[in-house]
Amino acid sequence: MLKYILKRVISSVITIFFVITVTFFLMHAIPGGPFTGDRKLPPAVEQNLNIKYGLDKPLGVQYEKYLVDLVHGDLGPSMTTEGLTVNQVIGNSFPASLKVGACAVLFALTMGLILGIVAALRQGKLLDNICMMISTVGVAVPSMILAPVLIYLFAVKFGILPAVGLDKPSNYIMPSIALGLYYMAFIARLVRSSLVEVIRTDYVRVARAKGLAKSKIVLKHVLRNSLIPLVTYLGPITAGLLTGSFVIESVFGIPGIGREFVQSISNRDYTTTLGVTVFFCAFLIVANLIVDLLYVVIDPRIKLQD
Repeated sequence: MLKYILKRVISSVITIFFVITVTFFLMHAIPGGPFTGDRKLPPAVEQNLNIKYGLDKPLGVQYEKYLVDLVHGDLGPSMTTEGLTVNQVIGNSFPASLKVGACAVLFALTMGLILGIVAALRQGKLLDNICMMISTVGVAVPSMILAPVLIYLFAVKFGILPAVGLDKPSNYIMPSIALGLYYMAFIARLVRSSLVEVIRTDYVRVARAKGLAKSKIVLKHVLRNSLIPLVTYLGPITAGLLTGSFVIESVFGIPGIGREFVQSISNRDYTTTLGVTVFFCAFLIVANLIVDLLYVVIDPRIKLQD
């Protein structure tokens, strides 16, 4: 186990290094810079700012300095937010994305499991059709359409939920639904197909023949053995949901990391874009590693290769 984790850590470091390198040189290859364009600064001011942030140095020197600072945990200063480092930008914005993302994961997982289990146990019947119809709507309606509709219905028309901010627990309801509905629908379909496949296996038929209660068969035999496809999918979507969505954060006025990331790209803020990219990459790698370790917990027959 330790050997496997060590190998994964080494491969993760190599992956992050590759992502940093590609992102760094691609951003600098785009015409313009953080102090050009709409800002229309005097040439002398622009030159002084380039000197201040080291943009006047050769690209190789900038790259080497960034890697050295990154090893020491320093993501550099934000080039467009005066007085803040990238570490502080991430530290200030990530908690909001984390809270909304956690609620969205809980919503998607809970409702997806319920719909998938009900549909599988009532295969071909009315409840199965209703559950699959809900999941189809969830897949078909994008979050950029769903979010304004939710605001109109529950904030404007009925006035039962707040539209913006994260001041109260009720603020999390609409962003969580808008962010998690697509993933809920996908989980429901995944769980249904996995359960239907497991229900048809011989050992489930034997359990039924022995007279075991239906609830015991579903919980002990069917559900556990159908969770591996779900766990495989759960790692990446958890990382994606917890690290924020620009659309949802913009519509609901959430000061999250997704909005910071898109704004940094628009502003050509090299350090913030690189810092958030490294953060996203590391988060996704850790989530996938946790998923691999969960395989053994769910099914002891699976052994990790050293």
